[in-house]
Amino acid sequence: MQTLNVDLGERSYPIYIGNNLLGDPDLIKPFINGHQVLIVSNVTVAPLYLDKVQKSLDGFTCETVVLPDGEEYKNLETLNNIFDALLEKRFERKCTIVALGGGVIGDMAGFAAACYQRGVPFIQIPTTLLAQVDSSVGGKTGVNHPLGKNMIGAFYQPCCVIADTNTLNTLDDRQFCAGIAEVIKYGLIRDLPFLEWLEQNMDSLLHREPEALAYAIKRSCENKADVVAADEKEVGMRATLNLGHTFGHAIEAATGYGKWLHGEAVGTGMLMAADLSHRMGMLSSDDVQRVDNLIDHARLPTRAPANMDYQAFMKYMSVDKKVEAGEIRFVLLKSIGEAIITSEYDSKLLEATVEAHHAI
Repeated sequence: MQTLNVDLGERSYPIYIGNNLLGDPDLIKPFINGHQVLIVSNVTVAPLYLDKVQKSLDGFTCETVVLPDGEEYKNLETLNNIFDALLEKRFERKCTIVALGGGVIGDMAGFAAACYQRGVPFIQIPTTLLAQVDSSVGGKTGVNHPLGKNMIGAFYQPCCVIADTNTLNTLDDRQFCAGIAEVIKYGLIRDLPFLEWLEQNMDSLLHREPEALAYAIKRSCENKADVVAADEKEVGMRATLNLGHTFGHAIEAATGYGKWLHGEAVGTGMLMAADLSHRMGMLSSDDVQRVDNLIDHARLPTRAPANMDYQAFMKYMSVDKKVEAGEIRFVLLKSIGEAIITSEYDSKLLEATVEAHHAI
């Protein structure tokens, strides 16, 4: 097991990464507040891992709520199921919520924890690659709205993150590849040596070789923890973690949540961001091809949906969380390994990027 720390002063917390961590009571019990625990999971993950987590919580009053699986259920209506369970079981302020699942479960359970009685502790147990390398770390919680992704939420940090790499053995290939998009992101925005490692070891990662997988998760979490510690509330550099997300969130919202996986949309979005960076004179055409090659190698889509023209992108990007004073702010690449945030772009260049990257 490897342990990393997210340094946030009094709200600092550990990230545990390793095999067979899921049923270890010594890891989870020190972070339980009070005697009541609500485990939030979904219909896919619960049959696989819920029993093991419940057994590790022997001695606590443990209740569960199992939600439908999919991004399309990440909304206020589904969120109410968590509040219903908390209230029906008369959960007190001294209780703990445990998120057992992927990014959707982590975001919703965390948001419920932030809201219930104005804030109760919660623990992240991410079971997908995307959640283990990104969404479980950093305290972003929330739900989607039909007009915009993650537009309703809160910054609310977990007490700890327990990333059991064994859970990735039950992850289907599409979900696994979607997680690799967020891994690639760290290399593109701030960690060139890691990007070079990914270029050399992508096949090992796709084959889920334990050493490659452990290194990719650890390095990703180190990058995420460093950025969050420096800018918890995303007033500056943390926004660089959204490389590809402005384009990607537009794809998810326009196609209907769940049609494209989040990582798939981010993969295409990162390539579009690289293309716009090139058109603005920051990246070379070889740099863009390098990004294209890596995303394609990771078995991620490299083209947006055919019906998403410039107007469709602008409709959804205009309600992106990074919009400021009515201006869309993009995360672009000054170079491979260095990201910038800017609202200075030529709309004609943006339109050219969209036209060049939607499917025919």
